[in-house]
Amino acid sequence: MGESVLANLRVLLGVSGGIAAYKAAELTRRLRDAGADVRIVLTENAARFVTPLTFQALSGQPVRTGLWDEAAEAAMGHIELARWAQRILIVPASADLIARLAHGFADDLLTTLCLASSAPVAVAPAMNQQMWAHPATQDNVATLSRRGVDVLGPAAGSQACGEFGPGRLLEADVIVAEIAALHGPKLLSGLHVLVSAGPTHEDIDPVRFIGNRSSGRMGFAVARAAVEQGAQVRLVAGPVHLPTPAGVERSDVRSARDIRAAVMQHIPQSDIFISAAAVGDYRPG
Repeated sequence: MGESVLANLRVLLGVSGGIAAYKAAELTRRLRDAGADVRIVLTENAARFVTPLTFQALSGQPVRTGLWDEAAEAAMGHIELARWAQRILIVPASADLIARLAHGFADDLLTTLCLASSAPVAVAPAMNQQMWAHPATQDNVATLSRRGVDVLGPAAGSQACGEFGPGRLLEADVIVAEIAALHGPKLLSGLHVLVSAGPTHEDIDPVRFIGNRSSGRMGFAVARAAVEQGAQVRLVAGPVHLPTPAGVERSDVRSARDIRAAVMQHIPQSDIFISAAAVGDYRPG
């Protein structure tokens, strides 16, 4: 499916600074193998890890690194590139790059292109696991998601800093598959999907409750995937600390009775119901 979906798709691949930048070279090859037309923009810090010559050889196109290229900008080259792109893909997306995108900065070529282009944007984060978990980063990612930016990953695993956890860049073949899914046929177009997610909390008194450790991540991922496949999605969520996926209508609930009431309210209008919630087994008598 990837080859037919990505054939002739004009992909602007942005590479930000981080050790995972070397993986963008493999991604460039994989995207071209899938039929995409790829042009590369490196940030100033990315060029400290990888060279423009590498990406020029892999993409077959000149590589842009800054707004102050007199030859390119004589004809407003950044605007031309912004109009050319059908998909902007940033791999890796550093914590700094994500923060600048979330706050609308246009202080280098890559962030300027993201503001100047109407093409959909996808970012594949890669950073130290503590940086990924920091509330500032999570707020910035949530802001981008609300604006319709597709966030690919990150994966969990060993990191160049020697730590282990979430923040590892997705592998190139996974990223290509994700982009193919975003541009492929919408298998759930026109359908209404109802998803339940997260735990339930059964109150003992105003201070204590019986609950479970469900994070809700599975149900939220299912809801996001359904939207990407064209569905109209209602998400019934127990007590979790997760941003609402872009395009999803969310109802927050607390107890097992609450989640049942919300599901029963929306299920008559639903074509598909996916029960991913970890509903508690007990409540105080």
